[in-house]
Amino acid sequence: MLKQDEPSLVNLAEIAKVEFFILKRMKEMAMGDHASVFKGAGFNFAGLRDWEPGDSIASVDWAASSLTNFSPLITREYEQDSNATIVAVADASLSTRCGAQGTLIMAAIARCLAAIGLSAVLFQDQFGVITFDDSFRQVASARARIGKSHVMHCLDLYQRHQTPVLSNAVLGNVLGDVTASIAAHLRKTSLVPIISDFLFADAERVIGELAKLNSAHDLFLMMVDVRFAFEFPSVSAGWIECYDVETGQTQVFSRRELAQLATRVGEWQERIMLLARERGLDLVRVGLDRWQMENTLVEFVAERRLRKVKMT
Repeated sequence: MLKQDEPSLVNLAEIAKVEFFILKRMKEMAMGDHASVFKGAGFNFAGLRDWEPGDSIASVDWAASSLTNFSPLITREYEQDSNATIVAVADASLSTRCGAQGTLIMAAIARCLAAIGLSAVLFQDQFGVITFDDSFRQVASARARIGKSHVMHCLDLYQRHQTPVLSNAVLGNVLGDVTASIAAHLRKTSLVPIISDFLFADAERVIGELAKLNSAHDLFLMMVDVRFAFEFPSVSAGWIECYDVETGQTQVFSRRELAQLATRVGEWQERIMLLARERGLDLVRVGLDRWQMENTLVEFVAERRLRKVKMT
């Protein structure tokens, strides 16, 4: 599991390589289909909100802040003209902090975020992120904004946040409609990639709710192939006790059952793909191969993004 003092899953050197790859591939695919990569300067006043760390002092509305006795400060919020808004919804459940052979599941999700976010930067699109836990509750979020620095902030938010530990009583109150949870962050028609391994228990209900959201936005699923994390080495013991990091429960498996876990995970993900198709949701499956993943994501996101621009 990733700890606070461990290095970033997607470091600056890797970001530079991903950015160069995306710059080359997306400009090739967008040539002739896109009016212009660059947009003129322009900001539209969107409203007022409480000041947050990272906000510019120049954006503080001092007159409005005086009404709150400067606690909190009030910030003027603007929307910059852009071609599209992309809000990535990323799985941050505790199980993604696990893995095998030195690779964490969340590393693959982080690379997906990097590829999608840097693709947005190329076209000066707004990019934001929402993270969720194993029960599809929101954990953290960053509003959609323009710029590479904001993409880096979203990556850091995904990698470094801590999932809150809540009691069962509190869980009952915070469990909400997943459509409303995501839709609250979308002010206009947006591209919404849902990035996960989809191993949570209530996946059928979640996919049904996401299908409803797809009627208003261009939503698609990105499934990380996580069979590698369940391919355990051979063991001599006849029975193995396993611990679930999300529920805190333990379960005893036979040696044969343990050896079949990767196959069972693959079958579960195949079932999720069928459910998505039945609900009219597009799904792209990505593996651990970095270049294959980035090529797949760039082509898929470019096609969806250009289609959306033509529709709007």
